[in-house]
Amino acid sequence: MGRPRRTFPSLILLLQVLAGPTRASENSEFSLAGDYLLGGLFTLHANMKGPAHLDVLQVPKCKEYDLKVLGYNLMQAMRFAVEEINNHSSLLPGLLLGYEIVDICYLSNNVQPVLYFLAQEDYFLPILEDYSNYVPRVVAVIGPDNSESTKTVANFLSLFLLPQITYSAISDQFRDKQRYPAMLRTVPSASHHIEAMVQLMLHFGWNWIVVLVSNDDYGRDNSQRLGDRLAEGNDICIAFQEVLPMPEPDQTLTPDQRAHLSRILLKLQQTTARVVVVFSPELALHVFFDQVLRWNITGTVWIASESWAIDPVLYNLTELRHTGTFLGITTQKVPMLGFSEFRVRRAQDGPPPPNRTSSWATCNQECDACLNITESFNTILTSSGERVVYSVYSAVYAVAHALHSLLGCTQTHCAKEVVYPWRLLEKIWKVNFTLLGNQIFFDQQGDVPMRLEVIQWRWDLPLNPFPSVASYYPSERRLRNIHNISWHAHNNTVPTSMCSKNCELGQRKRPVGIHPCCFECIDCSPGTFRNQTSDEYVCQPCPSSTWSHRKDTSCFQRRLAFLEWHEAPTIFVALLAALGFLSTLATLVIFWWHFPTPMVRSAGGPMCFLMLGPLLLAYAMTWVYVGPPSVFRCLCRQAFFTLCFTVCISCITARSFQIMYVFKMARHLPRAYGFWVRYHGPYAFVALMTAIKMAIVVGNMLGTSTSPTVRSDPEDHHVMIVSCHPNYRNGLLFNTSMDLLLSVVGFTFAYLGKELPTNYNEARFITLSMTFSFTSSVSLCTFMSVHDGVLVTIMDVLVTVLNFLAITLGYFGPKCYLILFYPERNTAAYFNSMIQGYTMRKD
Repeated sequence: MGRPRRTFPSLILLLQVLAGPTRASENSEFSLAGDYLLGGLFTLHANMKGPAHLDVLQVPKCKEYDLKVLGYNLMQAMRFAVEEINNHSSLLPGLLLGYEIVDICYLSNNVQPVLYFLAQEDYFLPILEDYSNYVPRVVAVIGPDNSESTKTVANFLSLFLLPQITYSAISDQFRDKQRYPAMLRTVPSASHHIEAMVQLMLHFGWNWIVVLVSNDDYGRDNSQRLGDRLAEGNDICIAFQEVLPMPEPDQTLTPDQRAHLSRILLKLQQTTARVVVVFSPELALHVFFDQVLRWNITGTVWIASESWAIDPVLYNLTELRHTGTFLGITTQKVPMLGFSEFRVRRAQDGPPPPNRTSSWATCNQECDACLNITESFNTILTSSGERVVYSVYSAVYAVAHALHSLLGCTQTHCAKEVVYPWRLLEKIWKVNFTLLGNQIFFDQQGDVPMRLEVIQWRWDLPLNPFPSVASYYPSERRLRNIHNISWHAHNNTVPTSMCSKNCELGQRKRPVGIHPCCFECIDCSPGTFRNQTSDEYVCQPCPSSTWSHRKDTSCFQRRLAFLEWHEAPTIFVALLAALGFLSTLATLVIFWWHFPTPMVRSAGGPMCFLMLGPLLLAYAMTWVYVGPPSVFRCLCRQAFFTLCFTVCISCITARSFQIMYVFKMARHLPRAYGFWVRYHGPYAFVALMTAIKMAIVVGNMLGTSTSPTVRSDPEDHHVMIVSCHPNYRNGLLFNTSMDLLLSVVGFTFAYLGKELPTNYNEARFITLSMTFSFTSSVSLCTFMSVHDGVLVTIMDVLVTVLNFLAITLGYFGPKCYLILFYPERNTAAYFNSMIQGYTMRKD
């Protein structure tokens, strides 16, 4: 980087403009001469509201505000680190590290010390084109402690790339290195503090909380981040959020503020939320907790943000123990040997103060009461552990290590060179060292991934008032080692803070209101379930082959229902089928043995065997109705039996028509009769009817399916009905319609032939068979439209067997009876006599 081409007239922006210079104080706590100076910004005094400085060019007097003990404690940590580096470290051999420390009064005094640090020894800050070779008063700045002040300071220092390491400002805005390239910090960002809080609440099942925030950037930013985090999971809901009134400098409230605070406390009393998260600077909470005690609010879990998690002044309000359990998020505890003694060491106890490098000093470098008041708090500060002070301590060491690298230091010597801010900043980004057992380095966002701890306020443990009860690891984003929490509740039980109690397994949530944490628990209905892996708002339906009772967490396997061999209806139908098979087989043998006889020929001759063959096969195949359905079984039920029955009915219809035609119509229509005989009319009719029936069956099968189905029994959900396709009944009805039509036609021809010779008059037998077939088929279709399940299968096979038995016994039975027991009637002479008698009656 080159020298600037042009230098504008120097602009005096120092203390002469802001507030006239004062003589240097002899108090070495705020200033230490050295080869390289560090700037320190700490809040030793605090005024939450602060007077307005918009109309006067005057720096506020911080000593007029309330003392902040923790601020002085942090300043002492910086002095302790510098002294340790100068006296006991090989980091900067042959060099002295000095400092200039300024009290920033929390928010009131930020700009003046920054300009002081940026100025040179002559108190002038020149306006240049290029500040690459500009050397300000300090090489780096440690602090300040809060995000709002840090933002103001960082906006100045980033323009000069002057390294700034804050030890307590956690705002996530500082992770934007485009905007804050020179700002680093030795504390995890706000997102990790928020995550630790959320995981703590999730661990104890607190999903109904109250959020109280201060009316400043700290409160608003952190509450917004908490709300965004809670919106990601919908596991925790905010019952209400309120802004705490900011007290006046004298810690009083205006009437409006007091009324507002009373409304907040009333809501705290009335809400069912017992966990209160508070984002606020500690000085704004003194009045609030004083009123909490007055209102006698108890049984609450207070979760403190890092700004007041280990505040000794609030801890001294010992009556707070009665309000509930106090938990806080803060940095890890790191013992610093010798710091407790150093914190209260008076100037005269140490080495004499060195000569100041200038006769001028900046404002707010005095705190007359700091040491005395800190001494009164030294016990609690010591026993609380060095938490945030370690962040200051490690920040100073980070600068020292960067200087060590930049100056090419060895164990005994450092090159004393001009340190440009931007070059030191590069080295700070690269530091990686171990300090008191912790690894110190900066990640890509400029943060040191230090462990956070959840601490509890314990008034019963004066030697350990803030013990750690859990640890949070930023690299893992995980809360671990939760233990030893003493709950200020009955029997030391974990307080409950839930809008609605968690639903039991087997229940689902039904939202109530706008909060996802508020709901009713509804039992899962039969046939549905919910277990640990299910959606909390939905009961999952059971798979088709399973079922569940009300409020079940799983489904049980349902019993499959189908026709089985050991059941009484099956045995009965099997006996009927065996009877039909044997009688049909016997008929076949009889007809085969007496085939030339007139009785067999009058019954149909060869066509009888066309009927007896399908009957035998049908009886033999009735087993397909028993057992679990399969594609083959369903195919037989839908096609085979109906085709067999159609063949039989067609043969009977054709035979009835032929007899009636021969005796009553042949002589009137001789040509038609000749055509019927020549082209084998009966067989052609049977073939035609069978072909039509096959077309109907194939159409039904293509329109539905032959695959079996499993469906719930409407009367018993524990049972699954295994059957052929549900549309099978529709196909059966359609198939039966043709058989019914043939039955009616066959019955009509038989009735017309009731006056025929006795040997040819089969009206009674055919009428009986066809009537039975008609009524049984209609009954089956009616039954299937009303009932379901195994009963339908039983009825189906029973009707099928009975229909075939009606043909076997009703049609062939009488003929076999005559053949076997009246052989004299099975002669040609007997048949001729019957025909002659019929002819004579007609004439």
